[in-house]
Amino acid sequence: MQRMGMVIGVNPDQVATYKRLHEAVWSEVLDLISRCNIRNYTIFLREPENLLFGTWEYHGTDFEADMARMAADARNQEWWSLTIPCQRPLETRAEGEWWARMEEVFHHD
Repeated sequence: MQRMGMVIGVNPDQVATYKRLHEAVWSEVLDLISRCNIRNYTIFLREPENLLFGTWEYHGTDFEADMARMAADARNQEWWSLTIPCQRPLETRAEGEWWARMEEVFHHD
């Protein structure tokens, strides 16, 4: 199992939309997340900075393949067409990232 943490901004005028979308995530998207071996997926919002912090556990054996499967899914692409315009990626993110990945520096069970 691998824990992941990531951060991205959310456009101030899109906070309500982003919250509304996540109050009723489509069942197909939730099923896809599970089929791609992601568990305990949570997104937190920090206002007034308008930062989203996401965390999850990856329980698979081929992260790149699972992420490619997620990105290729037509229903997920439709979901992203609604959520991505709400987001404001960090300028300091790595090449190829949308959400900036974070280094885990502490964990306690």
